[in-house]
Amino acid sequence: MTIALTDRTEMAENGEPSFDDMFELLYEIVPEGFKGEIVEGAIMMSPQRRTHSAIIKNVLLQLAHHSGWESAIEMDVRLDLPGEGNMFCPDLYKVADGASPDERGNWRYQDVEFILEVISRGTAMNDYGTKKAAYAAGEIPVYLIANPYTGRCHLHTLPKDGEYWGNLTVAFGQPVDLTDTVLGMTLQTDRFPRD
Repeated sequence: MTIALTDRTEMAENGEPSFDDMFELLYEIVPEGFKGEIVEGAIMMSPQRRTHSAIIKNVLLQLAHHSGWESAIEMDVRLDLPGEGNMFCPDLYKVADGASPDERGNWRYQDVEFILEVISRGTAMNDYGTKKAAYAAGEIPVYLIANPYTGRCHLHTLPKDGEYWGNLTVAFGQPVDLTDTVLGMTLQTDRFPRD
């Protein structure tokens, strides 16, 4: 979709665009088949792949089976996080039972229990760097990175003072033990495909 220059000019004349204005613009410019999000104020786009989708779907089904089908589990849905211009759309996240969206209809990062990011070649440094730091600053209890290129999952837990103090790496095919986390489950990775 084409964005008219006047739309951008009106936004600039009204001062700094709000997060909502930036996301509206993002929805207009991201082509079909791509995921778009804002990381430290920069628009990031990455193509969606079947491998990526298969891992997300697998985790979604396991979470829903364990937590209940009525649980709030989101895929590629906006989540504003600490730090300047951090408006992410995590591949998948689970919200605590009983939490309610804010007045704009968005989930609060303080209510998120689990985030999954599946690595894409062009955005891997965000998942391992900027996003990991923002998730730790937001004290997201469980952050899991699935890397289909290396066939490994990187589990980050115990956020404190902007860092994750619990770190574990497991190969695809090995279970990810989340029994001591807020999720209280074991995640199976034997069906995670590799690129």
